[in-house]
Amino acid sequence: MTTANFATAADLIDAWRDNVLSGTPPILFPVGAGELARIEIGPGLVTLLGGAPGAGKTAFVMQCVVDALRLTTSLRVLVCNVEMTAGVLLDRQLARLSGIDLDTIRHRRFDGSHADRLDQAIHALEALGERLAFVRPPYSLDNVAAAADAHNAGLIVLDYIQRIQPPGQHGDKRGSVNATMDYLRQFADAGVAVVVLSAVGRSKDDQGRSSYAGSGMNLASFRESSELEFGADDAFILHPEADNAEGNTLRMRHLKSRHGEARDMLLTFDRPRMSFASLSPDDIPAKPTKKDNRARGRNGKLLSELAELWNRPAAADDDLDAEGGDA
Repeated sequence: MTTANFATAADLIDAWRDNVLSGTPPILFPVGAGELARIEIGPGLVTLLGGAPGAGKTAFVMQCVVDALRLTTSLRVLVCNVEMTAGVLLDRQLARLSGIDLDTIRHRRFDGSHADRLDQAIHALEALGERLAFVRPPYSLDNVAAAADAHNAGLIVLDYIQRIQPPGQHGDKRGSVNATMDYLRQFADAGVAVVVLSAVGRSKDDQGRSSYAGSGMNLASFRESSELEFGADDAFILHPEADNAEGNTLRMRHLKSRHGEARDMLLTFDRPRMSFASLSPDDIPAKPTKKDNRARGRNGKLLSELAELWNRPAAADDDLDAEGGDA
């Protein structure tokens, strides 16, 4: 016979009242400035991020990881990425922090003009080295848990959940993902911050065609499991903003917020340097009027204000040590 396990409000209210009146807010690990400061990652929270292949979700999360380490000096992070080696992930952060394009870094085509920026960026990453760890195979949840304990990680990143095996036997992929999310919820309840990346399914556009169009994505777009959206405290999908031909403005759709208001944000993505920056509402260009469209037709190019926005230069070296890490 099962023994009942419950507590009345009278049993809990004294501790709850003391917690409320203490004025102590929840612990959160900041990951950037501006709109990025609204993203809540912290002990007890599961943050879910989805996006189509190549949308930039791994680049975005690794930027958040590195900047969280820089902004919270006691934080230790464990990253489990099943598709990219630690060296590839570090190359991407080197591009972001140095302002040198990733192609140059990948092929090691450096010249004298790169030396100072490389030195500063490598030094910034070296300073985080003892607090950032990467899971080696096997990519199983057992190994992730053991590595997190050994590293004393306060933040665990799983990239991506459909490829990480939970303990035990499961009938299909859906059952496997359900079990993984259940374990991750337990990780969070034990006081760890968890960030989960997920594949998404295609949706139908207005013409009935199957695509990864962001406007058609919702909580049901996360692959394999309804447990993903149910178990997450916040759920986001990253996709290119509609009507942005250049493809460097992305929308972070905030589909679920258990503890506050779900609000989308717009980001610029400097893809050659793997660097995201947030756009404030004042930075978002208005939709073009008919007059603007006629002007484009006459001069054959975007209006100068938009051209400035889409072609922002790489951050200067002086920004390398700035809080928020948008360099």
